[in-house]
Amino acid sequence: MDMIIHERRDEADGVVSLTLGCARGGELPAWAPGAHVDVHLGPELVRQYSLCSDPADRQRWRLGVLREPVSRGGSEYVFDKLHGGDIVTLGEPRNHFALEPAARYVFVAGGIGITPILPMIAAAEAAGAEWTLLYGGRSRSSMAFTDELAAYDDRVTIAPQDEVGLLDLTGLLATPRRDTLVYACGPEPMLCAVDSFMAGWPAGSLRVERFAPKTLEDTGTETFEVEFAASGVVATVPPDRSVLTVAEEAGIPALWSCREGTCGTCETPLLAGRAEHRDSVLTDEEKA
Repeated sequence: MDMIIHERRDEADGVVSLTLGCARGGELPAWAPGAHVDVHLGPELVRQYSLCSDPADRQRWRLGVLREPVSRGGSEYVFDKLHGGDIVTLGEPRNHFALEPAARYVFVAGGIGITPILPMIAAAEAAGAEWTLLYGGRSRSSMAFTDELAAYDDRVTIAPQDEVGLLDLTGLLATPRRDTLVYACGPEPMLCAVDSFMAGWPAGSLRVERFAPKTLEDTGTETFEVEFAASGVVATVPPDRSVLTVAEEAGIPALWSCREGTCGTCETPLLAGRAEHRDSVLTDEEKA
């Protein structure tokens, strides 16, 4: 759908927000905290950004965008070419990081990972749940939306690395709790550290969202066959190809966006057989 940029705002060093509405007017599709959208920036240039506005506002969506030092083209395009009044095409909201009901939440955000957490905090607050946020970044000036978070007082801990060092996850996650869900979004080293500190927590306590694919220890060396049930086509998938790539080569239409296993667009039902999951979206329970 075509959207118009109502406002572009500098939120921190290297971070801008875009506030958008329907170019033709009218209500936007409903969404829930944790959702993201595809932003079509050009031919073969599609990027995913988390919605960080109020889900109850059906007139406006807000996205937060970090300028990546080594951009693959997406953030560079946003920073250099998108301004107020421009029209940009967005996809429907998708959510692989949904906020599930809980009595207590622990939110951990690193850098631009704060974007999906913002509406989660508001939802937890509205539900009367107990919650805390630990928010880290390289420096205070690089951390976006801290002015909004100030309204929550001591439930929010702002932890710039150049002032306090690495996030203090020991105290935060030392004691497993069965009534608590932990939501984390940020760079891979932070997510790995959170996962490590939660080794003794009940299964399913941790929910994460990645902006880059996680590192796989073993990408597999086997060739296997896949049958595409709708068409009846049977194809061979070699070690250096994905099922998606083989489907495209066989002329089978398939939805995709990131091609990295982080957005969930190409998620497909498995009718039979054993899957070797290489995505960064599904939980261990979902993979099983």
